[in-house]
Amino acid sequence: MRFGVNQRVHYDSGPNMTPMVDVVMVLLVFLMLAGSFAGQEHYLVSNQVFNPRGGGGQAPPPGYVPDQPLEIKIDSPAPGRFVARVESLQVDDPQKLVAALVQMRDRLAKAGNPPEKVSVILSPARDVQYAFLIDAYQSALQAGFTKVTFAPAR
Repeated sequence: MRFGVNQRVHYDSGPNMTPMVDVVMVLLVFLMLAGSFAGQEHYLVSNQVFNPRGGGGQAPPPGYVPDQPLEIKIDSPAPGRFVARVESLQVDDPQKLVAALVQMRDRLAKAGNPPEKVSVILSPARDVQYAFLIDAYQSALQAGFTKVTFAPAR
């Protein structure tokens, strides 16, 4: 009787993948080191010469006059209701906000600041719904302001 024949170990596990993984890793490292990480700049084209908030490291161009800021604070005291505060004025309806912004635009234009030189800053509270922020944005556009920006939630 031969008992040792069936106790032999069979190595039918397929081809050895270790050399292939080594070669792929070497190629990957080579391509990462040889490649360029800089992307095309045509996605981030900017014609801004001077950043008034700093960070550009450039001096302002001669004759530069910064835009007049006009901040609109948007709060939501109750669900489904918003309040917009512009300077000392407080409104709770988008149409009233348009009328108030038109009056401000005319007052600023008389003071020598046309709507093109006024930067409207929408400053929402943390609990304000996006719909109210969009209403305030559309109100500023309807009032004739062309530069409308958003501040981070306060």
